[in-house]
Amino acid sequence: MSSLSTKYDVAIIGAGHNGLVAACYLAKAGLSVLVIERNAELGGATRSARIFDGIDARLSIYSYLVSLLPQAIINDLGLNLELLPRRTASYTPGIQDGSFNELLLINDGSGHNRDVFISLTGDDSDYLGYLELQDIQERLASVIWPTLNEPLISRVEMKNRLGSDGGRVWQSLVEEPLGEVIENLIANDLTRGLVFTDGKIGVSTHPHDSSLLQNRSFLYHVIGRGNGEWRVPRGGMGKLVDELVRVARGTGKVTFATNAKVSFVNPGEKLSSIGFEINDEEGFVDARFVLCNASASELGRLTGNATDFRLINEGAGFKINMLLERLPRLLSGRYSPEEAFAGTFHVNEGYEQMKVSYLQSVAGEMPATPPSEIYCHTLTDNSILSHEFNARGFHTLTLFGLDMPHRLFRGDNEKARQVALERYLVGINQYLDEPIEDCLAKDANGKPCIEAMSAVDLEEKIHLPKGNIFHGDLTWPFAEGEEEVGQWGVETEHPNLFLCGSSAKRGGAVSGIPGHNAAMKIMDEMALL
Repeated sequence: MSSLSTKYDVAIIGAGHNGLVAACYLAKAGLSVLVIERNAELGGATRSARIFDGIDARLSIYSYLVSLLPQAIINDLGLNLELLPRRTASYTPGIQDGSFNELLLINDGSGHNRDVFISLTGDDSDYLGYLELQDIQERLASVIWPTLNEPLISRVEMKNRLGSDGGRVWQSLVEEPLGEVIENLIANDLTRGLVFTDGKIGVSTHPHDSSLLQNRSFLYHVIGRGNGEWRVPRGGMGKLVDELVRVARGTGKVTFATNAKVSFVNPGEKLSSIGFEINDEEGFVDARFVLCNASASELGRLTGNATDFRLINEGAGFKINMLLERLPRLLSGRYSPEEAFAGTFHVNEGYEQMKVSYLQSVAGEMPATPPSEIYCHTLTDNSILSHEFNARGFHTLTLFGLDMPHRLFRGDNEKARQVALERYLVGINQYLDEPIEDCLAKDANGKPCIEAMSAVDLEEKIHLPKGNIFHGDLTWPFAEGEEEVGQWGVETEHPNLFLCGSSAKRGGAVSGIPGHNAAMKIMDEMALL
């Protein structure tokens, strides 16, 4: 505590990757920055850690892939970060009327992809529909992606950038429920589900949701890099954190305070006061600007304007981390485990299946066959494992489950978490030739290397409101009112307090964009002083 100054140019609440991005930009501009982190470790949801006792495997605990981080941020900050492409795009198995079906898509493999579509459906109509939908996505991405780290433009301006023939693109993804375009272009249930999953990641929604939440979720999952490709960070997600911390420390302008719980923020016209507690000792600092990398609801609480808990949008994700001694054999003999697990492995994500799962979850029931997606980091980047484990053929698997809202775990989290874990494992095993449990490595105590986290766990561990990975409702990536045009999307009711995390407009996912935009907002304000 004694090492802290009493005054900083900027205080940042939360040391997640967005807060770190903002700290780097501001420090490089010569401003003094204090980063206040509630946990002992920096990084928030982008941390990596050795989570299994005695096991030298550095897993990305919460987030796992990168799509939305602009290369411009990497270049601006001089980050030594390599994002690796995956050869396999996705593997989607399904069982319908007792018949086993599967679809393995390869990045940059048009000939292969056409053949597997025909094998699945009998002709190329769904393949052509799938390509048309991809073209729609990429046309919209081509105008949205360049604007994400710039001031907000209007809805009309964004639409106009599509050109005179862009009306259908805009209507399909912005004006009408996502289910309309999917059902118009694709007939096969398995393929419809494969496409729609990007509209459900972390949120409770369905194809014809009139709120268009599914459309907003879909956009954030398909616009990254201008083509929607998700990449694997070499060294795990924690490599991004390590690089941001290295750059921040290298400026000599950033101070980190960990194990520090902020108790209040008093906004002022020229200086704002922040109170916090470290090891039962109270501390206070003043700052010209305050950035909140925590949620907007948390900022409201700190400034004395707490949000009604009932109004916070709950998260619906479930996370499972695994370390395997070997990849499990597939029920299918057509593809190897190395091919299927190298991309996104879809489980119980048929289009109709997900409708049923959604209805069960919003009715307060745990879905009987919950949908999920699996990712294998080590098939693209094995640097997160020791040489010994690589030599022995070990692999990591991450499962992200859908339709598991916070409400299902509030009563007895431990019991509900175990039931959900068992249902997800049953879902995986129906497509395997051996139970995945038989492939799990054992930790130093002989326990299986598997960890499960519900939305309640995410709320407790990394302070996501109701476990919502987006901190709340996802926004459109453009101004939704004339008053927002020209803003950075980080503004609050207080002139010197800004959001710099997922609660900001264009926040959510691993992007660094709100951190960059909050820093740019402060630069603009400093230029006016």
